[in-house]
Amino acid sequence: MSIKSLIINPGSTSTKIGVFEDETLLFEETLRHSTEEISRYASIIDQKDFRKEIILDFLKKKNCDIRSLDVIVGRGGLLKPIPGGTYAVSDALLADLKAGVQGQHASNLGGILAREIGDEIGVPSYIVDPVVVDELTDVARLSGMPELPRRSIFHALNQRAVARRFAKENGFAYEELNLIVIHMGGGVSVGAHQKGRIVDVNNILDGEGAFSPERAGTVPVGDLIKLCFSGKYTEKELYKKICGNGGFNGYLGTNSAQEVQKRAEAGDAQAALVLDAFYYQIAKDAGAMAAVLDGKVDQIILTGGIAYSPLTREKLYEKIGWIAPFTVYPGEDELLALAQGGLRVLRGEEAAKEY
Repeated sequence: MSIKSLIINPGSTSTKIGVFEDETLLFEETLRHSTEEISRYASIIDQKDFRKEIILDFLKKKNCDIRSLDVIVGRGGLLKPIPGGTYAVSDALLADLKAGVQGQHASNLGGILAREIGDEIGVPSYIVDPVVVDELTDVARLSGMPELPRRSIFHALNQRAVARRFAKENGFAYEELNLIVIHMGGGVSVGAHQKGRIVDVNNILDGEGAFSPERAGTVPVGDLIKLCFSGKYTEKELYKKICGNGGFNGYLGTNSAQEVQKRAEAGDAQAALVLDAFYYQIAKDAGAMAAVLDGKVDQIILTGGIAYSPLTREKLYEKIGWIAPFTVYPGEDELLALAQGGLRVLRGEEAAKEY
């Protein structure tokens, strides 16, 4: 018997939804929200009823009876650090999404909306591999400063989805493999997947690892401290330099990897240098993750929007192709990844985790 799923992935100015029958997408839509609409609400949580009404109205237009759904899966938000997997939206998980225990973000609404709609029609609700998935080993957690342990915040959903996809397509269990997964989008995360656990990865939110189109990555700490006390910037302005206006934005005033590549090809020396440094830093991170895995790497997987670029694939293969064979899964299919997480639980392939 097939399983029908509603998938909810809220963003800051949109809510992306999809309806699946097993792993087949029946339809999807990105429901856009204008700045004026969003500005009416004092907080992210206050937007819940507004977004819910838009979702239900759209389903009606598609002649989708919500009572035909078997499960609702939402994007996981900024919860406490948790191991990866599919989690039932329990009362405790719901409370922490509403409270924003690690911050308020639109993704927090994913689990909240899933639970509310699921309860109304009597079906289970889940979240899958939120950005706060933390499976770091004890040794990876030490930063060198006791007050500042390393944290795991990254593209957990897509990293694990493409790792599982590679394993399935090649006749392995994910838990049998050692993989390096490189997600390249607005941020870049490089993860070491060891026998089903992501034992080390850079924190893409707070400044760690390679710079990216929008993020500064690792910067000289001493100089950053001096900048903090220079009186030139507020705390908010400095944080924006790390996350938002760093990387390509900082050097070239654009967050478009395609634009940077075009400029470099047209003879812009600064764009060419920044692009080379981008590949250089990603390769360094991948080399570090190879060391984490003791050199026993079965495959390197490139994913995210920038993985569509043939030049990117070529440059990274030149740098790190000696470590392990390459597989490329460009882009990210978050709706399918969320649907698959719910399906694994309903099919009995894995147990839902409790928060």
